[in-house]
Amino acid sequence: MVSRRLSLRALALPAALAIAVVLSGCGSGRPSASTASGPAAAGDGAKEVTVFAAASLTGTFTELGKAFEAAHPGTSVRFNFGSSATLAQQIVQGAPADVFAAASPATMKTVTDASLAGAPATFVRNKLQIAVPADNPAEVDEFQDLADARVKVALCAQQVPCGAAAVKTLNAAGLKVTPVTLEQDVKATLTKVELGEVDAALVYRTDVIAAAGKVKGIAFPEADQAINDYPIATLTEAPAGDLARRFVDLVLSRQGKDVLTKAGFETP
Repeated sequence: MVSRRLSLRALALPAALAIAVVLSGCGSGRPSASTASGPAAAGDGAKEVTVFAAASLTGTFTELGKAFEAAHPGTSVRFNFGSSATLAQQIVQGAPADVFAAASPATMKTVTDASLAGAPATFVRNKLQIAVPADNPAEVDEFQDLADARVKVALCAQQVPCGAAAVKTLNAAGLKVTPVTLEQDVKATLTKVELGEVDAALVYRTDVIAAAGKVKGIAFPEADQAINDYPIATLTEAPAGDLARRFVDLVLSRQGKDVLTKAGFETP
């Protein structure tokens, strides 16, 4: 009988020790995934937010992205800059993104009509300027000069916001311009001027400012006929919904407006 009791105690001892180890682990101070606090437990737990934004926002949004990362340690902002029309199609086709900032309401509508974005908010406005090389070899001085057959002009393609604005402006002025090239976004259009491949281009005022020293900007009153509103929205299927809303809040904040207006954007 005594030996049997000793055997039972010997079997029970390891089990008791195992239970003690498990219980001590629960109180070790190392939080489990379900009880962790901080960024991993806040909102949807995402550490990266992906922003699809119009090419003309490259400089300002890059700056705001750095500010966002500084305010949210451990978080990164990934950008996809390009033609708003192309970005909208990518989103409709299933590209993973959290925020869409477009250069026109029409390109945003492509996404909202597909029920892929929440209600957009207009955060800035932009208008066209004539960009010419710094030495202005064709001596372009005003909007009407673009109709001169001797002046090589670059425009954005009509399906992208800067191209649509250019067509609207030209039509309103009754001016016929035959471009030597049609580019897929405003950055590519401006590059043609910077490289001296064309004599002039219609691009956004903000891009002319960003390229200071490389090109010269010529303002023209007809540009007021086609001012572009820029809408921003969080996407309904955003993988990082909480961070998306926070990034949009930054863009709409006083800090965001200061960065954008400094770059030449106008407030709506």
